Amino acid sequence: MAQQSEATGLRERVDRYFEITERGSSFGREIRGGLVTFVTMAYIVVLNPIILTTTEDVAGTQLSFPAVSAVTALTAGVMTILFGIVARMPFSFAAGLGINAFLAFSVVGQVTWPEAMALVVINGALIVLLAATGLRRMIFDAVPVELKIAITVGIGLFIAFIGFVNAGFVTSTGNPSPPVGLGVGGSVGSVPTLIFVVTLIVTGVLVSTKVRGGLLIGLVSGTLIAVIVEAVWGIGLAGEDNPGGWSLTVPTLSGAPFSVPDLSLVGAVSFDLGRVGVVTVVMLVFTLLFTNFFDAMGTFTGLSREAGLADEKGNFPRLKSALVVEGVGAVAGGLTSSSSNTVFVESGAGIGEGARTGFANIVTGLVFLAAMFLTPLTQIVPTEVAAAALVIVGAMMMTQIKAIDFTDFKVLLPVFLTVTVMPMTYSIANGIGAGFVSWVLVHALGGKARQVHWLLWIVAAGFVVFFARGPIEALLGV
Repeated sequence: MAQQSEATGLRERVDRYFEITERGSSFGREIRGGLVTFVTMAYIVVLNPIILTTTEDVAGTQLSFPAVSAVTALTAGVMTILFGIVARMPFSFAAGLGINAFLAFSVVGQVTWPEAMALVVINGALIVLLAATGLRRMIFDAVPVELKIAITVGIGLFIAFIGFVNAGFVTSTGNPSPPVGLGVGGSVGSVPTLIFVVTLIVTGVLVSTKVRGGLLIGLVSGTLIAVIVEAVWGIGLAGEDNPGGWSLTVPTLSGAPFSVPDLSLVGAVSFDLGRVGVVTVVMLVFTLLFTNFFDAMGTFTGLSREAGLADEKGNFPRLKSALVVEGVGAVAGGLTSSSSNTVFVESGAGIGEGARTGFANIVTGLVFLAAMFLTPLTQIVPTEVAAAALVIVGAMMMTQIKAIDFTDFKVLLPVFLTVTVMPMTYSIANGIGAGFVSWVLVHALGGKARQVHWLLWIVAAGFVVFFARGPIEALLGV
């Protein structure tokens, strides 16, 4: 009886701390939401090492795939749990895709991998400083409500586009026009893509009929279908000789389900940046800072609105703490060589499943930590199945657009650019930048300059530099 009383007391304390009941949630919904978020994010354990191990650095060094995979899961797990405990919001963390690609294809051509990760640490330290001093919150507050809503909708379209591309439903044509098309030759050209369609329909029906755990049931069902199909037909991984294969992971277990993680990259950072000039370092850090800063701000805005936790201005509880921890994610990612860790838009899948508190993060984070040892199991969910959940979440986030008044074209144009540029350029930061710059210019040139917050002028000017960084670097000889 005493043990039962202690268990009940602990449950109540956890409930109060994470505000589970207060936010209209339950432990069951938080656990399901945390699991769904992990399932939709699990691909990062495979995709991040694919990106970071693709290129050699300036010294000819190439990172180890198993090592990058291990530190990717480690950092995602730790940062997701930390954010859940501190900010108590259901936003999970992992290596940011835009930044890891920038590191792999731009930065390491000039510095070594340890030096590149030092730049990520510097970027993170600056973000923490901006958040701790309140400047990042001031910028957040200066953004008009319409743009915050537009960011939410844009992220929804971005998430859906990621899902379509990951599933092979939308593919590059290789031609100037049209640049993308449906599947292969204008049709659903592979079995994995067909399974994506089936999973999307099944999940959509479950969600539309308000079946509890609809997203999770849909993901599990799609995975089971994929495992059966692979066992029967042996489709295999996609490649030049197998264009109809699975894009990233084959839904089957081969070999031992356990593996000892290689954590040799933890602490592999060098701040000896003497091989490049100060101007180069400044430009590289500037690019990292802008991408990290506004990607996260946009994602925070979108997810908090989707979870129903944002006020009329788009702010949410413990915003300052959230912004500080997000900066810590960049530092942690640099120190572990997993690239800057930031809040993931895929967290929207868990929110769609009902997650409303940081307790869901505890679940997601623990599974990520387990993924270090269970790499074969994390790879069993094919990207095509996870992609269906992303499209469903994108549709859910689209509903926010009804709160915008489109009768004023000074509002319509920046909102339109924010929503469209984001998925079309595959960058949240680009969409935010297009919205900010157009908002300032249209209002200023339309005689409404006084309605624009002074911080928005500064941020818009910064985005102009961000968009023009290529010519600027060429002019400076970087």
